[in-house]
This record gives sequence, C-alpha cells and structure tokens, in this order.
Amino acid sequence: MSEPRAPTPTSASAAELLAWQRRLIGADSPAAVGAVILALAASLPGCEKASLLWRDGATPTQGAAVTPGDVVWAREGLADHGFCLSDDRRRVVWRLLSGQPIALLLQFASGQQEHALRMVLESHFALASHHLLHELELAGLRESHQQVERSEKLQHALFSIADLAGSELDMSDMLRGIQGIVGTLLYAENFFLLRYDPERDTVRFLYYADTENDERMEDAGETPLEFWNGTRTWHLLTTGKALMGRNESLHALVEAPLRILGPEYAYWVGVPMLRDGQARGALVVQSYLKDTIYTTQDRVLLEFVASHILTALERRQGRDALEQQVRRRTQELVEANVAMQGEVVERQRAEALQTVLFQLAQLATAEIDEDSFYEQVHVVVGRLLNAENFFIALISEDCQHLDFPYYVDTETRGMPSRPIGHGLSEYVLRTATPLLLRQQSEIDALSGQGVVVPQHVGQPATCWLGVPLLVGDEVIGLVTVQSLVDTVSYNEADRELLSFAASQIANSIRRRRSAASLQQAKMQLEQRVEERTQELRTLIAERERVQEQLRHQVMHDALTGLPNRGYLCDRVDHLLGVLKRKPERRCALLYLDIDHFKSINDSFGHLAGDEFLKMISGRLQLCVRDPDLVARLSGDEFAIVLEDIEAPASAVNVAQRVLKALHEPLQTAGEVLEPSVSIGIAIGDHRYGSSDELLHAADTALYRAKASGRHRFEMFDQVHAPGLDDGRASASEVPE
Repeated sequence: MSEPRAPTPTSASAAELLAWQRRLIGADSPAAVGAVILALAASLPGCEKASLLWRDGATPTQGAAVTPGDVVWAREGLADHGFCLSDDRRRVVWRLLSGQPIALLLQFASGQQEHALRMVLESHFALASHHLLHELELAGLRESHQQVERSEKLQHALFSIADLAGSELDMSDMLRGIQGIVGTLLYAENFFLLRYDPERDTVRFLYYADTENDERMEDAGETPLEFWNGTRTWHLLTTGKALMGRNESLHALVEAPLRILGPEYAYWVGVPMLRDGQARGALVVQSYLKDTIYTTQDRVLLEFVASHILTALERRQGRDALEQQVRRRTQELVEANVAMQGEVVERQRAEALQTVLFQLAQLATAEIDEDSFYEQVHVVVGRLLNAENFFIALISEDCQHLDFPYYVDTETRGMPSRPIGHGLSEYVLRTATPLLLRQQSEIDALSGQGVVVPQHVGQPATCWLGVPLLVGDEVIGLVTVQSLVDTVSYNEADRELLSFAASQIANSIRRRRSAASLQQAKMQLEQRVEERTQELRTLIAERERVQEQLRHQVMHDALTGLPNRGYLCDRVDHLLGVLKRKPERRCALLYLDIDHFKSINDSFGHLAGDEFLKMISGRLQLCVRDPDLVARLSGDEFAIVLEDIEAPASAVNVAQRVLKALHEPLQTAGEVLEPSVSIGIAIGDHRYGSSDELLHAADTALYRAKASGRHRFEMFDQVHAPGLDDGRASASEVPE
C-alpha cells in the first residue's frame, strides 16, 4: 500500500487530512510520531531535507543526517525564538513543542516567506505536536513505571542477599542462592564469584557455575594472582574497573594482551567487588548465547549488587569467624574448666594426703601401744581410699618369717606369722615396688607364670594393691588393701596415694622402733651405772688426788683439749706485762658459765655431759680468731682472752656471737638441747696488775649476769684505778 501524499495548503483535501490524522493517531511512541512528522515535512512543496532534533539539538535522532553546523545553527536559532529562518530563507528551524527541546529542521530548494511558512507549519503540525507531547508523557510514565519495577526488583534482591547472609545455610548453598537472586535481575546461568586477598596476593573461587565447563574451581583453593596474569579476571582485580563486552571488544579495552581460559563465550560482564577503592573480589556473568547482550544498565546494576554481595560475604565470613572464635573460646573455657576442676580435685587430694601424712607422723611419737598404733594407721589410711580389707606385714629380724602385726578384712581378724614364701606379699618385698592387680585374671596370670603362689585366707581378692614399706633402701615390710567384691576397685591414683602413706608409715614404724631401742638402751645403761657405782667409789678419792696434782702440772684440759686455768693465767699475766709497756693497748677477758649444766648431767649422765662440753668447746673456738684464746677453767666454766681490741665494743661483738652460736640446738644422748651461757666481760689495760684481778673482775660481771636472768652478758666497769672494790658491773646485755 503506497504512502498518502502529504496535503498542502492548496491541495490538501479533507480525506487526505483525515488519512494523515489516522496515521498520526496510530503512532504509539515518540519515535513513531516523529516518523509521521518527518514524512509530512518531506511532502511539503520544495522540501529537500527534513530532520527532527531531540535533546536540545544535541543529537539528531530522526530523519536526514545533519552537519554539526546545522546543530549549532539550530541551537542558536531556538535560543530566544521558537521559529527561525536562515539568511537565504532556505533553511528553517521550528520548535514543535513550546518549552520542549524538540525541533524540526527543514531545507527548501528556494527561499520561503516567513508568514506563509508559519501558517503552513502551524496548520500541518498542530495536531502532530499535540500527539507528540502526549506520547512523550506516556513514554515518561512507562519509563518511570519500569524504573520503579527495576528498583523494587533490585531492592527485593538486596533484601534477599542480606537474608541469605544471615541465614544458617552453609557457604555453598548461600552462594547458590545469590546466583538465583542475580538471575532475577539479568541472565546469570554462567556465574562465578571469587575473593582476592591483597595481603597474601591470592585468589580463591567461592562459587563457580558454568553450563559449558564442569570444572569445580571451588576445590582449587587459594592460588597466586600471578597464575591468572593476563586473564579477564586478572584485569578486573588489578585495575579495579568493570569489563563488559564480546571477546573482540574486550581485547580493545585492555592495554595488555588478553589471555583466554576456558570455553569461548558470546558476551562477558565482570565487576570488581571494591572495599575502600581496592578490589577484594570479583563477580562475573557470561553468556554462550549469541543473542544475549548485556547493557550498560546491567553492568551498573551488577556493580551495585556486587558491593552488597561483598558486604554479605564479609558479614557471613565475619559471623563464621566469630562463631569459630566463640567455639574455640568455648572449648578453651571447657578445657580450662576441666583443668580447673582437675586442679581442685588434685588440691583436695593433696590436702587430704597432707592431713593423712601429718596424722601418721603424729602417731610415731604418740604414747600408745603397738596395737593402738596400727589401729590408728588403719583409720587414717581409710580416709584416703577404701581400706575395709587392710593389713600390714613386717619382715622378722631373722628375715625368715613374715609377721602380721595388723590384719583386718570382712572375714578375718588377725593373721599368724608365716615363713616367707612366694605369695603376692613376698613379690612386693622382692621387687620393692608397688603392685596393683585389678582383676582376678591378672592374679591368675602371675600365678600361671610361676612368679607367685597365691596363699588365700578365706575369700580370694578381686583387686589387690600392695606397697612396700621402705626405710632408705631397706624393705621392712608392706601395707596392703584388697577388695573382695567387684564393686570396689583401685586405680593408679590409689596406688600413688598408698605409696605416699606407706613412706610415712615406714618412718613412723622406724621411729617407734628406735624410741623403743633407745629406751631399752637407757635402762641398760642405768643398770650398768648402778652396778659400777660401788666400784667407782673406792677410786674417787685417789682420782681426785691425782686430778689435783695434774691440775697444777698439766696446762691443757683432758676432756676438751682446751688450755686450762694455769695456761690462761700465764697468758693473761704476759698480756698485762705488755700493756704496762704499751698503755694504749687493751685486752678483754670473757668469763663464761653454762646455764643449768648440772641438770644435763643429772638427766643424761656425765658421759652425755662430757659430750655436751666438747660440743660447747668446739663452738667457742669457732667464735674467735688467732691469737685469741679459749680456755676451760673448770667444769662448765670457760674463758676467752681477746689479746688486742680497739674498743670495748669489740668484746661485746664477740660476746653476742658466742651467745648466738651456743644457743643453736645440739643433739646429745638422743635428745635435742638448746644450751645457753652467761658471760662476764672485763676490759684489761695497764691498771691491772695480775691475771687474778682481771679474772675476779670478769667473775664479778658473770655473777651479775647470772643474777639478772642468765643467757646474757654483763660488762665490768672499773671506774677507778685497779682497786677491785671500786669496780662495778654495768647493766649491759644482749637480748635473746
């Protein structure tokens, strides 16, 4: 069907105008209306070219091509008017719609009259302008409606992505859901998502779906970014800019040669997932269908979605990391709690063990008979573990028998001594190590090996624990607990507890034996002393006479080996002679008396007293230096001569040292004693004439020390020249 001829002011009939109006009314878009307008304009008499300029004349969208000069002229012509003729009146620009940047540009073969041309244009295009305005408004409404639909779809997609990020789905299911969501916005059958770690410079595919490639890229793990050098993905991550297009167009977009991996695609769109301007991953969709084309709007939409997907991934990974940290911390707390509970149990166990050991140690010195001692041991051990069936066995003195000072179980009380054989008890004694048999089968196994020959008394044990009693390296016996029922069993912790208790039991038994032996020896010694008393009485007189002679002849004490009184007097007389010649020098005499020495002799005998004096003399010698002298004057009296002192304080220091040294406990006759002494100090100078004077002065101070409470020293203070009657003892002392 041929196009109707455009009506003119002179030739248009009503039928022709009606036909053009129908065609115009049938146009359902601005472009279709524009095509009708151009056809009508081209039918004007003398019209050589017709163009329709849109968007303020910037882009010709309908009709014949125009030059840039035409566009500039049209802009300038429409700046202030809706109608403009060129200088030669051959070209005209006319604004179709008032206030709209849509103009009709016409070119005629000859010049036109402005008034006549205005009338033609107004008569021909009035209805067209009105219909164009209507279609523009409809197009705007349709575009707004589509934009709202796209916004709602995008908003729904973003909400769905956020919901997936907060769901309990695992990562693969969540990413599969994200692919489905992206697929509601654009074609996404071929979709992959990857993360980039800039610190490690590695790439990892989180999700990969490709209709032409079955390779599971998710299983590849982290790969260096350099591995993907030159690929589309590499350009995405290194430039941080989106890429879109067909294969040949992408080659033109990147500066370096493009390396293609995988099957050939028809169209490819990739956008980086950015955080603070740096690529942290990429989102890619691609199509193998030649008729599938992604638009710039699709790319912008994908970039917007990618940023939200990155947020969702970081949120999910952060939540997963937090959950993992919480699980790890919870596990650490559980382990710490278990360890703490174990520590509490261990401390309670240690406290119970310490209490038991202390109670067992107390039993060693308790004044109770042997039967009571072993009964108390049984009670104390029962506080550590089940000791309903309990016995203690000791090796006899001849090492031929096994004695049972204590034996208790649910069926038997007491056990007679028996020769040492090959029972379980003897096995513990031979090996000197604890033995724990938890089942009857273990006992039978030892028996089957010929290691032991069980000697049952009554019901056989279902669980047996024996620990040797050791004193040093010597095994003196064993302590045993046993179970006769399956409900009671022992473990390694019980063996350790009983081992600790056994060591204290052995020490207690040894101490009680030692105390009994000492008591017996003491009784024997007293008997011997009594027997010899009569013999010694006849010798006392002669011995005293001989000792009297030796006192004047021998210069050293026979018991301690220290110089005696005569030796001391000679030394002091010599010193006083030196002081006469050198009056600036001084000496000192310390007179010592052991406090309550008589009670030691009375309590432990003279032998113990002599041993005590030897120990005292040894300590005294450690308190002085050469050429100072320690002498035993008589009995429990000693003296120390300090030959050259700078001041009385030096003598005081020695006295303090002596008091401290002699007050340290010492052991004699099996007892621990805390000796003490009283000291009198006299400072010798040129005013003393003899050793007797100096000894008398020191003795006076000693008397004052004893009278003031003992275990102290007193300084003799001679105010006047050596007349001793004018001297007095000071109140100097050293607190204990």
